[in-house]
Amino acid sequence: MQSAATPRRYTTVAILLHWLIALGVLGMIGIGLAMTRGGLAPMRQFQLYQWHKSLGITVLLLAVLRVAWRLLHRPPPLPAAMPRAERRAASAAHGLLYLLLLGLPLTGWAVVSASPFNIPTVLYGLVPWPHLPVLSDLPNKAPVEAALKLVHGYGAWVLIGLLLLHLGAALRHHLVLRDDTLWRMLPLVPRPGARSLPPAEPERSAR
Repeated sequence: MQSAATPRRYTTVAILLHWLIALGVLGMIGIGLAMTRGGLAPMRQFQLYQWHKSLGITVLLLAVLRVAWRLLHRPPPLPAAMPRAERRAASAAHGLLYLLLLGLPLTGWAVVSASPFNIPTVLYGLVPWPHLPVLSDLPNKAPVEAALKLVHGYGAWVLIGLLLLHLGAALRHHLVLRDDTLWRMLPLVPRPGARSLPPAEPERSAR
């Protein structure tokens, strides 16, 4: 019998935050690719940048909530049949994913703050958002902005690669291994008729 201390699924709040962040990240990636394409009218490009920044700040706030919730609520353990090396790799990938979900919006915020153009950010056209202190007051912003853009750009490609890896692993568990890994994070979906794997002993790295 499964103990109350070892949940089989993520909590409703964790599931909601997961999918809201996923939608926000997909929106950021799509808009980010579109707004850097050449040939856009200046007003259209400005609008896309504002939407990109709005989604970035939203993802940042949701990611902070997600990390806090995860620290306070024990996640379901990975299947016991998963090799130890694979479980460690999954934990490392999740850690890197959280780091990027927090770091990329912060570097984007830093890019905007260090921009010599000093363009204000208004979230969703309604909420003014301040620049980061220090960066907005630099006497020579151009080299700082260029360095931050490199970090932000390369980080975005790393995030895209990690998301594809994350999706591929989830589909492998669901379609090939036929365990409960994907089901644990799907909202309003009954448990599939898959073979039930006993949970692994909780590890600190799996939190």
